[in-house]
This record gives sequence, C-alpha cells and structure tokens, in this order.
Amino acid sequence: MASFVEIDRYNLLPLSLSSLSACSRRLSPSRTLRFSRRFSKLNLRLVIDGSKRVFPIRQARVYANRRVITALVRAEQDQLDEDNAKEEVGEGQMLSTTEDAVSDHKQTAGQLRKRIFFGLGIGISVGAIVLGGGWVFTVSLAAAVFVGAREYFELVRSRGITSGMTPPPRYVSRVCSVICALMPILTLYFGNIDVSVTSAAFVVATALLLQRGNPRFAQLSSCVFGLFYCGYLPCFWVKLRCGLAAPALNTRFGAAWPILLGGRAHWTVGLVATLISISCIIAADTYAFVGGKAIGRTPLTNISPKKTWEGTFVGLGGCIATSVVLSKIFSWPTSLLGAIAFGFLNFFGSVFGDLTESMIKRDAGVKDSGSLIPGHGGILDRVDSYIFTGALAYSFVKTILPLYGV
Repeated sequence: MASFVEIDRYNLLPLSLSSLSACSRRLSPSRTLRFSRRFSKLNLRLVIDGSKRVFPIRQARVYANRRVITALVRAEQDQLDEDNAKEEVGEGQMLSTTEDAVSDHKQTAGQLRKRIFFGLGIGISVGAIVLGGGWVFTVSLAAAVFVGAREYFELVRSRGITSGMTPPPRYVSRVCSVICALMPILTLYFGNIDVSVTSAAFVVATALLLQRGNPRFAQLSSCVFGLFYCGYLPCFWVKLRCGLAAPALNTRFGAAWPILLGGRAHWTVGLVATLISISCIIAADTYAFVGGKAIGRTPLTNISPKKTWEGTFVGLGGCIATSVVLSKIFSWPTSLLGAIAFGFLNFFGSVFGDLTESMIKRDAGVKDSGSLIPGHGGILDRVDSYIFTGALAYSFVKTILPLYGV
C-alpha cells in the first residue's frame, strides 16, 4: 500500500527552512532534508507561482531527489539571510541617522546656550565700560583693537588671500597691530590722531620698501588699510564717548545719578550718544536676523548670501524705532527728525561694516575671523558692525546736529 505525504499539510507554503521544521524529519549538519519514515511512494505538492504541481517519487528515487529538496532549503535560507542582512543594514542606517540628528540638535542647543551666556556677559561688561568712560573705556577699546588687528593680519596671511597676492612680513603685521592699539590712547591724550596716523603709515611704508626681496604694492595696500580699518576708525568711538563732554541737560538719568559716580555731570552728550548708537546697532542686527528668517526671500548681495532685502528693511525699521524710543527716554536728541536720521546712519554704518568684514573673510576662505569668544567667533565677528558706525555717529553729532542735539 502506497503512502502519501502532502507537504502542504505541514504548512510548508511558502517553502522555507523554518516551515519545514513542522514535518517529521531530521536535518543533517549540511541542512539536508531527511524524513524519519520511509515511503514507497512520495507525493509532493509544491506550489510554484500559485499553481500546484504533483511529483510522484518512488522509494528508490527519494535519495536522488533529496538533493533537490536540499537545494531548495538552502536557497530559501540564503534568501532569508540576505533579506535579514538588508533589514539590519536599513535599521542600522535609520538608527545612525536618528543618532546624528539627536547629536546635531544637542550641538546646536549647546552652541545657542554658549552664544546667549557669553553674549549677556559681553553686553553687561560693555555697558559698564561705556558708563565708566575715560581711561577705562579707552584702554578696553585699545585691547579690543589690538586683538582685532591681529585677526585682520592673520586673515591677510591666510591661504585664500595670499594665493593672489604677497602678504606683508610677519614683523610688519605685528608692528601695525601695536600701532593700531596705541591710536585710541593717543586720541584720548591728544584729542587728534591725524599726525599719528600719517606718521605710522610713513613708517610702515618705509619698512616695506626696505625689506629684503621684492616689495609688493599688495603688501603696502593691505597694511595701510589695516591701519585705517583696525586703528583709525575705532578711534572715533573715543572721540564720541570722551570728546563730546557737553552735558545732556534734559536727561532725567543725570538727576538720579549718584554723586560718587559723577552726578549729573557724568551724563554727557557723548555718553548718551554712545549708548543710543550701540543700542541701535544691536537692534539692527537682531531685527534683520529675525526678519530674514521669517520673510527673507531676496538675497541682498553675493558677499553674504544669508542676508536678504526683506531682513534689511526690517532691520532698518527696528533701528530707527529704537533710536526714536531711546531719544524719548534720554531726551536726546530733542528733535524727532534728528532721532530718525541718527538711527538711519547707525544702521547704514552697521550694514556697511558687516559686509566689509564678510568680504574679507570670504576672500580668506574662513567662516570666522577667530575663536576667541566661544559661540561667537573672533573679535572682528562681534565688532564689525561698530567699526564704521562710530565715525558716522560722531560726525553727525559734531557737525549736523545743532548744539549737539541738546
């Protein structure tokens, strides 16, 4: 009597090594399929692409066709291993992507905390220095100028700029940095630095012309611009804060200011103008950044692709509004038109200084001018908006506002 084994009873569809475990058989180390019972005739039902096929196999031929079953089992097992490997690779990639996203988020949050922490520290320190005035303000400015000048000449010597020019010798760069740091001090002491700047430019030009090798015009131009950019322009902040000593008579803060700290005489036009100018620059940067993120679409210039016209107009409005509000608080300048014009000039100087430093960094091929301030970059990255603004603010108050705006 013939015996029949229907493989589909043992849930072998689809055919796989795991599903064949239900059948009464044993596996050799090579994973060949062997039935534990002998059959004179074996009726196999294999489902291939949804159609059934019946293969009658006699007992004598079972061992020969066992290779076919073994091959099927092995092929299915290899396919399973390949699918499992693909799934593991996919899961690994997804896990890696998730971990990278979490790491980037933590890094961004850490940088933001650093920026806020050091930003607040710098803001409080600068406020105290501005209120102190005199030598406190001048020496602090001179220290910042020295570090900024060092960063500038390092940018000039960078690979991106030197590929198209010959940088000045390192000793000349160091001498120029020292000269730039002395300019604010000389401004406070003498009240005028025109002769000092001219003399410094002459000394630097002489040193470059007498150097060994072939002097280059690019060396002279980069050094002279460094003296102007890092030394001469910041001196106008000393002239603005310390040179305009006329009392701000209408300022209410003067009446309440302690006598030990200078009393009413401490609140001069220079102090009020400096505080408003710095506040306008901060407002311009903040409003321009927020406006650019929210509605920015049109790029402002190729020098700084992230800046947009929309953000620029928002920053201009915020700067003028800050100037008008602070003019009401400090009662300076007394005219509304003067406050609007003062805000506009501060914004223009802020944008011009920012773009100038961005152009230098772009030619140098760097993102930041330095790494002195964690989360902010170098000194030039923080004060680029102030470099030209001091000259504009001082000239406006000194020559345009009647009676210094009092």
